Amino acid sequence: MKTLKHILLAFFFIAAANGSGLAEYRKALPGYKFTFPRDHYSHPDFAIEWWYYTGHLFTKKERRFGYELTFFRRGVSAAPQRKYSKWEVRDVFFAHLAITDVSKKKFRYFETMHRGHEGVAYASTESFEIKNGKWRLWGSPDKHRIKAEKSGYGIDLTLKPVWGPVVHGQDGISRKGEGQGHASHYYSFTRLKTSGTITINDQDYMAMGNSWMDHEFSSDQLGADQVGWDWFSLQLENNQEIMLYLMRKKDGTIDPYSSGTLVTRGNYEYLDISKFSVIPKGKWKSRKSGGIYPSGWDINLPEKNIRLKVVPLVKDQELITNESVRVTYWEGACKVSGKIGEDKVKGSAYVELTGYAGSLTDF
Repeated sequence: MKTLKHILLAFFFIAAANGSGLAEYRKALPGYKFTFPRDHYSHPDFAIEWWYYTGHLFTKKERRFGYELTFFRRGVSAAPQRKYSKWEVRDVFFAHLAITDVSKKKFRYFETMHRGHEGVAYASTESFEIKNGKWRLWGSPDKHRIKAEKSGYGIDLTLKPVWGPVVHGQDGISRKGEGQGHASHYYSFTRLKTSGTITINDQDYMAMGNSWMDHEFSSDQLGADQVGWDWFSLQLENNQEIMLYLMRKKDGTIDPYSSGTLVTRGNYEYLDISKFSVIPKGKWKSRKSGGIYPSGWDINLPEKNIRLKVVPLVKDQELITNESVRVTYWEGACKVSGKIGEDKVKGSAYVELTGYAGSLTDF
């Protein structure tokens, strides 16, 4: 049975997905000029915001892990805050932590949530600092620190960007569909050298590797005819990265506003949907949710002569977030192989799949 808490949380997330009742918030519109470091910080004038980290870590004994840590901020009210009410809820904060133990073929995930409150859960507008209970992101644009732990699993990592921010989309926005405001302001650090500790069942492992960071803010991304998205972040060993997303419609087609970015040693190039193809090569069915997800993909950028295969490192990397946003999605560590021209290339990837186990608006 759904509790009042869950119904309220679902309402917040549904409003975020569909943009209902958000007239007071700014929309992501063309012409936005990113300003760093300011845009690394929080944007409370937008309704939806997240800071998202994924990475691939290795120990000296060649044990491999993947991780995801995402901090979400969902605006509840854009009206000026009443000075006399310290209990007024203006934002709700969610966070998800997932760890893939590739060597053991095991996957664990955790979640936390708090209403916005000074000292408990907040995202600073003046510094690079986000907190949700004991889970934290802090530091500077040149040196990120992330820390989260629950039930004997966790990460405590330092991340240093290899190159600067990569802005996705065109004219300051990443379009998600037809109509004004169906977009986000979206940038990434596509390669961060990572070191620190990953904790598995109360045992700490020193590890090193590479991570990817997204920061996205908007108020009205999804249209009524859209059910979810397939998102890919690829890090190749030749110092190229690729971000792609496919917005899926209810009729099974891909929205023509789907797009991507090709990054070469920090220089980036916009890719409209005509510049790439993503072909699913298999399926995986969740025993827990009943969702049927694509599992394995051929990714091609014909004009760049790039032909890649992306394969999950563990089949089951599904999160069923009943304690926060009540959305079920697949977010997993993958491996990459293929060719660029006649040269072989390998790499790592993370893939996010939403809307396969109930739509984003089901509760």
